Amino acid sequence: MTPDRALLRTALCDQLGCDVPILLAGMGGVSRAELAAAVAHAGGYPTLGMVREPPDLIETEVKALRAVTDREFAVNLIPAATDPGLLDAQIERCLDLGVRAFSFFWDVVPGAVRRVKTTGCRVLHQVGTLDAARAAESAGADVIIAQGLEAGGHVHGRTSAFTLAAEVLAQTRLPVVVSGGIADGTGLADALAMGASGVQCGTAFIATDEAFANDYHKRRIVEADGADTVLTDVFVLYWPREAAVRVLGNSVTAALGGRFLGHDPDTLPRDVIAWDDGVPRLRFSTDSPLRTTTGDLEAMALYAGQGVGRIHDIVPAAVRLNRIADRAATLLSARGAPRSAERGNP
Repeated sequence: MTPDRALLRTALCDQLGCDVPILLAGMGGVSRAELAAAVAHAGGYPTLGMVREPPDLIETEVKALRAVTDREFAVNLIPAATDPGLLDAQIERCLDLGVRAFSFFWDVVPGAVRRVKTTGCRVLHQVGTLDAARAAESAGADVIIAQGLEAGGHVHGRTSAFTLAAEVLAQTRLPVVVSGGIADGTGLADALAMGASGVQCGTAFIATDEAFANDYHKRRIVEADGADTVLTDVFVLYWPREAAVRVLGNSVTAALGGRFLGHDPDTLPRDVIAWDDGVPRLRFSTDSPLRTTTGDLEAMALYAGQGVGRIHDIVPAAVRLNRIADRAATLLSARGAPRSAERGNP
């Protein structure tokens, strides 16, 4: 029997112009046009990961995405971790290109939210705490993405995804998206059942054909389980002091015992361990290995969330998304009960 995907449709789908409420996380370096297009074509909502990227690359990726789809998308920028001059240029280029939605993360920067909102753009803001959710809503965000401790990559809070989402849902009428450790349809079904409007997935889409991640990173994800991930602050170059990341354990985290040591990016050595199209990649940096990266890939930040143990193969992004959607629809149908009223309804 074909799963009834009508069970998955929320008001957020109408708001974002997607068929199913599955968002591609704006993973820096990884979520480029090829992956974004594949997610869009499969019915999800894609985000281009453009943190700290030069405006010319943003333009290249936006144009490449628009060349193959007319679906809606967002561009992910991180104001608090970007030089103000670069951030200004990034936003200006996006606006010049007619980008209609932005995804922001980390500390809420009201000026950045207001700037894009005054042009009519939509803002999705990922947060890790209830206070940040309140700040994002106050600044004018249209959608709150509640990121839990289980998430791969940069992790802002210390609360589990569904616990944080429940707290945010109780405080807002905005659509709330759950993010962190969601790698299959069970997470989506549970999110919709609690009244959330959708989910955001990152790690699940790294292990896809279209992701711009290095094949080494993809293979490590397929081979790993949740116990192999480590929350650490050692990969902190280019980010604020003590910024936490969840990665697959490697020689760098093993040497530190996976501990938080208050790493200050200004005091860490700048040792080159890899290269990316002629650009040096440093030990302790936030750079993950991409298709174009060569060198000591094992010592780089191999981002992965705690849902990694449910990812067993490298497949086209459409296959991954369809598996999540179909499993969620099947579970919701079997439960036979209508989900809670989700936020964001007219």
